[in-house]
Amino acid sequence: MMLYIQRHAIAEDGAPGGDDGKRRLTAKGREKMVEAAQGFRKLGVEFDAILTSPLPRASETADIVSAAYGKSPAPQVLPALATGARPTEVVSALRPFNKLDSVMIVGHEPQLSALASLLLTGSPAGVHMVLRKGGCIALELSKLERGGAEMHWMLTNRQLRKLAK
Repeated sequence: MMLYIQRHAIAEDGAPGGDDGKRRLTAKGREKMVEAAQGFRKLGVEFDAILTSPLPRASETADIVSAAYGKSPAPQVLPALATGARPTEVVSALRPFNKLDSVMIVGHEPQLSALASLLLTGSPAGVHMVLRKGGCIALELSKLERGGAEMHWMLTNRQLRKLAK
């Protein structure tokens, strides 16, 4: 399976003492993500499923990617992709999708980088990386298990947008 790990696009700043879970994408974040989604198309990337955190900034990002593909597949909420989830919880939640060829997950940092590290090295702290807003990592999984992945690429939102041109 190819697993595309996508961080949500640029979101509103959180209000002091406000609810982080209600943050939405900014107009600029939406605009940049629309262009980046076209970069996926130029790369020839296809998805059998798009899974998203239930938080608005992630689900809006997933909707933008889905729209670039004619809304097929439609995004599905995967609660384990919410902020604060452990990488092992995400791996368990992905098991029902293991038979698919290509899956995109959309979520948050630092969980996504820890998940990529777990899949690449067997440890959530095995490799230090930071997935920038709107960035994506492509992993090929021989098995959905610790250390069972090979990284194909890691692209920023800017790089994806340049591919679209």
